Amino acid sequence: MSHADNNGPLKGLRVVEMGTLIAGPFCGQILGDFGADVVKIEDPGTGDPMRQWGRSLPKGLSPWWPVIGRNKRSVTLNLRTPEGREIAGKLIDQADVLIENFRPGTLEKWGMGYEALSARNPRLIMARVSGFGQTGPYASRAGYGLIGEAMGGLRHVTGEPDRPPARAGISIGDSLTAMHAVMGITMALHARTNTGRGQVIDAALYESVLAVMENLVTEYDLTGYVRERSGSILPGIAPSNVYPCAGEGMILIGGNGDTVFARLCETMGRPDLAKDPKFVDHAARGTNQHELDQIIAAWTKGFELDALLALLEEKAIPSGRVFRAPDMLENEQYLARDAIVETDHPVFGKVKMQNAFPKMSETPGAVRWPGPELGQHTDEVLGGLGLDTARVAELRAKGVV
Repeated sequence: MSHADNNGPLKGLRVVEMGTLIAGPFCGQILGDFGADVVKIEDPGTGDPMRQWGRSLPKGLSPWWPVIGRNKRSVTLNLRTPEGREIAGKLIDQADVLIENFRPGTLEKWGMGYEALSARNPRLIMARVSGFGQTGPYASRAGYGLIGEAMGGLRHVTGEPDRPPARAGISIGDSLTAMHAVMGITMALHARTNTGRGQVIDAALYESVLAVMENLVTEYDLTGYVRERSGSILPGIAPSNVYPCAGEGMILIGGNGDTVFARLCETMGRPDLAKDPKFVDHAARGTNQHELDQIIAAWTKGFELDALLALLEEKAIPSGRVFRAPDMLENEQYLARDAIVETDHPVFGKVKMQNAFPKMSETPGAVRWPGPELGQHTDEVLGGLGLDTARVAELRAKGVV
């Protein structure tokens, strides 16, 4: 796809991204997926560290960058120079949205705080992504995703109860913060239609994690109960777990509702379990959760994964495999909904990645191009500001771009 294929709902929205790593750039990725013109400002020397991140670097490049950099235009600017900040200011003057995830106070030090920027562009919406927010005693602390996940309560409840807190397997704190920033931006855009003015979105890592922690705080406040790590189960909800199959297969089964549990018992050839006082209702099954899981596991071990999935589907019992990347690329549901798309990369060739979500019936998002080369659009974007080729070349020679 290309610029001309943009049918997204945010088409025409001008965004300047001054973030690095994940939290800020994922915010920009989402906006770009849905049609916004995202101009990403990167340091001329190395660019966003995500260009080098990853377990492996096929052909010397990160497989991470094509995803988080997609649908963006890359401009190199040294914001530590007066000339770099002047050019950035001109870009922001024309922007609807600015995304930044520097440590709080950095932009103010450069004379680019919201008060200064909005004086020149009153309609500007500024999304500020940080570990602890722009205010409070922790504001100036460095705040990476793992710290925000811990402070927001997620790390303590993740993992097995007899082991230290575990990581979710992805940078979930960063991603949640980016999503909250996007929510703030879209709400601010709506508010701007009524007021004509932009505003600041202050998205903190720890608060974005806290927002999805369900009743963790309220339960403690009312009962004194501190939620702990519970591994693969949901305490008091049974059966709802991962169970072993023949070989190395694993299956997830959710049969905690009374009618679903009765069907599961019939399928297992154990209709007596549904009438057993230890399992007869939701509360009883929760109390005897461990024993019930052992009974189910002994049964699932006698089946190959695919055969058991087919059987449980036939009996309308919620179940599923634990998906890995190879499973996603072959799965019929993924294929039917184009959940994975393929885009052309100048070095990798064809590259597969997740599509733009959620799906929209009239103005869908799309992956129009993968993450660009460092500074690929510098001449194009600066030319749009009135800087001619000679001036851009002069700035490049001075290390400004």
